[in-house]
Amino acid sequence: MPILFYDANCGLCARSVQWVLAHEQQKRTLRFASLQGAHAAATPGVSREVHALDSVIWYEEADDTHSARLWTRSAAVLEVWRYIGGAWQVPAAIGRLLPRAFRDWLYDLIARHRHALAGPACVLPTPEQRERFLDER
Repeated sequence: MPILFYDANCGLCARSVQWVLAHEQQKRTLRFASLQGAHAAATPGVSREVHALDSVIWYEEADDTHSARLWTRSAAVLEVWRYIGGAWQVPAAIGRLLPRAFRDWLYDLIARHRHALAGPACVLPTPEQRERFLDER
């Protein structure tokens, strides 16, 4: 199952998590953890990225067919849109056609200003959603 690591101190990031929860329809397989939390620090690969990047991280644990996989910055956003599905698969497909350097430049531009773009916010999961928040357990 995938995990979305996000900046818990960022209002835009918290609103993005709430957006995912509102749009994920019936899948509900995505789990969430803060970049500042113990789960990020204990997850191989993620712990190295947390301090080096100002990024959202999409992480898929190893299974029988793949080793653990990790996407950061714009690639992580495209994975979120792919997960949401429906009409969001269109911008995800278009985004994959753009050079990653351009996508990451745009992502970094938004990330640099993310605290100004949205005021403080926190993620308040419902009781049903709470078990999917790994730092809440």
